[in-house]
Amino acid sequence: MESKAAVETVEAIGASVSALAVFVDRAVGSVPLNGDEVPRGSSVPGLDPLRDQADAYLDGLAELARTEARLAALKVQLVAGYARTEKAMTPPAASPQDCMVRDMAVTAEVAGVLTISERAAGNLQVEANILTAGRPLTMAALQAGAISWRHARIMVDETENVDPAGAAELEAHFLDPDAPDPARGCPAGELVPCRFRAKVCTWRERHHPGSIEKRHARSSADRRVEYTPDSDGMAWFSAYLPAAQAVGIWNRTTDAARAMQGPGEARTLTQLRADVTSTWLLTAGRRPKAEGNTGSAIDGITDEFGAVPSPAAQVLVTVPVFSLLGLTEEPAMLDGYGPIPPSMARALVADGAASFLRVLTDPRDGAPLEIGRISYRLTKQMRQWLRLRDAKCTFPACNNHSLDNDADHLLAWARGGPTGISNLGQSCPKHHRLKHNSGWTPAAASTNDPPGWTSPAGRHYRSEQPDWEPPHWPPRIQAMLDHLDPPDEGDPCTPEIHGVTERPVAEVPFGNGHEAA
Repeated sequence: MESKAAVETVEAIGASVSALAVFVDRAVGSVPLNGDEVPRGSSVPGLDPLRDQADAYLDGLAELARTEARLAALKVQLVAGYARTEKAMTPPAASPQDCMVRDMAVTAEVAGVLTISERAAGNLQVEANILTAGRPLTMAALQAGAISWRHARIMVDETENVDPAGAAELEAHFLDPDAPDPARGCPAGELVPCRFRAKVCTWRERHHPGSIEKRHARSSADRRVEYTPDSDGMAWFSAYLPAAQAVGIWNRTTDAARAMQGPGEARTLTQLRADVTSTWLLTAGRRPKAEGNTGSAIDGITDEFGAVPSPAAQVLVTVPVFSLLGLTEEPAMLDGYGPIPPSMARALVADGAASFLRVLTDPRDGAPLEIGRISYRLTKQMRQWLRLRDAKCTFPACNNHSLDNDADHLLAWARGGPTGISNLGQSCPKHHRLKHNSGWTPAAASTNDPPGWTSPAGRHYRSEQPDWEPPHWPPRIQAMLDHLDPPDEGDPCTPEIHGVTERPVAEVPFGNGHEAA
């Protein structure tokens, strides 16, 4: 079976190479860049030869990406096949020491053939064994060129501590369009790897058999600060912290850095963040020790264990209502991070009310119902909804965080575009400029779905939609619902519990300003 799969992969690679040759011939050999000649091999000149040539280059790149994926699938099959063949040749009576030496020899052989380190060869063997033996949908997608090698490695990483049934369910959610609950929005292969990892991690946390509270408690014990010297008189300073604290520090630092920007400030936002952080840690907020106090206090944070306050910068948290009430233990979602333990979300409610912006979700399908208000300014309310809907810059492959982005009309106000959520999108400053100064145009959006984009070449890139799913119901309430009789059809007084098809639209105020800044 494995040999047959390898042969099929080779045949697919051959087809890809043939198609690639056609695209390269169209692109490189058809018409020179000065446009003086008609396309080679064509009796009818193209209406726009240069446009045809540019499209051929892009088609070639797309086919090359599929070919690279198929080559990666073949490498995985060959590595796994070689390791299994060598294992089959090991005498049954061999001692554990002999088996270990044989495994080391196999790893060294693979490393030598591929000219990589033995550590990298060992990792490749592990990944190849997992993919060929236990991730059939991932292997099939890789062989078809539908996902890249990085996507396949992410699937291996994120299913490492999940039981086989859970791993199969995760695979099906993202790679099987006929699954009972397929992922919404872009197919996996159209997401850049870092965004694919974020979506896989979010889904895994919601379905992980182990309690996120227990796993967070174990990981929290490992919190630490690290220092690593680097070259050119520089060094790395990092901290491993609970997510709410880390995101709050990042947002507060960003707010301070953005406030310092202006015509007379030459430093970039990244440089300002670094300078603000250094200044705060080294000088800001130092106060003399109080009499009888042997500790110190910096900006209101004492050195007593557990005295770190909730973040002062605004933090957006999406909380399933039953989890907020303590009836279930499913994760909440922290803007700029991902899934967090429900106890952390409840602590933000209790301790950081001034900076915590609550988002309740529909207990039927997980979509947002309403967003907490902290201001009467309508444009700010809309901006918070955009943060919830988009989470990042909506441009393809951009991972810029929502706090750094600009709210902008998709259809310009001057051309009749309304100031409503379905006509707004978040773009980082770079892609905001690109929208106004190039042929890149955003596509339509909705209240809950961000816009896709269309390139100057006419290629459409779909948006990365939020992958909402129904929250967990408390067992007692679920038991009550299971024993309810179905409602009578046409009875206007009967609440819709079974077969809900529509969700009430969130009431988000729409402003009438000329710019949603």
